[in-house]
Amino acid sequence: MNSGEIRSQLRVKRRSLTEQEQQLAAQKISSLVNKESLFIQGNRVGVYLANDGEIDPSLIVSMARTAGCHCFLPVIDPIHAHCLYFAQYDLDSELNANRYGILEPVVEQAMMLSARDLDILLMPLVAFDREGTRIGMGGGFYDRSLAFMAETEYPKPALIGLAHSLQEMPHLVRQQWDIPLHLIATEKEVICVKQK
Repeated sequence: MNSGEIRSQLRVKRRSLTEQEQQLAAQKISSLVNKESLFIQGNRVGVYLANDGEIDPSLIVSMARTAGCHCFLPVIDPIHAHCLYFAQYDLDSELNANRYGILEPVVEQAMMLSARDLDILLMPLVAFDREGTRIGMGGGFYDRSLAFMAETEYPKPALIGLAHSLQEMPHLVRQQWDIPLHLIATEKEVICVKQK
């Protein structure tokens, strides 16, 4: 199967989960992530708003805020249309839908961070394997925004994929632009990826 076929099949599986199954998975994942003690006061944590059957990270976002972290949502770069910046996300943040219908904070570009300014980045995904390879929605936004990590031994952000266990594949072909995840959390387990 090529990545397009994998993406198509797993998006259907992911969307077929009931609201109750989605909520239970999000609760289990937040509990497992909490045990990892990832969040440290002052950390800058990139988060996302769930869409298309993705794991809802809102419980993890609450944990990060309780720990004193600052949370940031992705915003599509208005100039380089396939890259992301990250804008502070608070409970009272004003949000507007982007061209894909995904909500983004309304802030001046000067107030946004690049991915390299984050300490942790929670990432949605469509498919993953235990080597940390990830297939996303196909736009390449995260790949382009994290390209700097392929060029150097950059220590951050720590990349954490959130997924349903049904999204696991035995092996995914990693493209040269793919940046492997450091950790994957499903409703069953937390998978720590050995970096090569």
